[in-house]
Amino acid sequence: MTSPDEKPVPTLNIANILTMLRIVMVPLFAWFYVLDVVGGQPQYEGWRWAAVAMFALAMYTDKLDGDIARSRGLITDFGKIADPIADKLLTGAALVLFSICGELSWWATGIILVREWGITAMRFVVIRYSVMPASRGGKVKTVTQALAILLYLLPVTHMFDWLGIIAAIVMWAAVALTLVTGLDYIVQAVRLRKQGRRE
Repeated sequence: MTSPDEKPVPTLNIANILTMLRIVMVPLFAWFYVLDVVGGQPQYEGWRWAAVAMFALAMYTDKLDGDIARSRGLITDFGKIADPIADKLLTGAALVLFSICGELSWWATGIILVREWGITAMRFVVIRYSVMPASRGGKVKTVTQALAILLYLLPVTHMFDWLGIIAAIVMWAAVALTLVTGLDYIVQAVRLRKQGRRE
């Protein structure tokens, strides 16, 4: 709630603009990835590096918009909802593309996507009681997912077996964190719903 002496935070602010820019980057990232694919197989050449750069830039805006929102007092309900949606669009696009090209098992992609969009839907269900911000565990999960995807994206990962093993381990960790934090969000949502009904 905003006190009478405080000015309401405008929805159209620099932090939220960066979040929306990250959403625009998703199709660009996907297009660069697709341009690297020939005959259904990634080539790990120039366009792949462009996809790496676009993904890294998009993830940097994720950190930047959060830092700006907190330091300048620009936190809004729109940002709390749009920011995780932007993350899910970016990571979801990468995971689906990996699975289509045989770089990642569909079951891993499926687990992550079902959890991510299920929790997003749940946030909208409980929004009548309160906006559920990202938890610390959720942020760790997002960073781990981003690192795993970046490792899978890097052409050099596919040149050395040991790098491939590291990428697989980080992806397994991301899947595990995705499940654990998903359960935590469900507990939070149930508490918010009960509290909202009492009030």
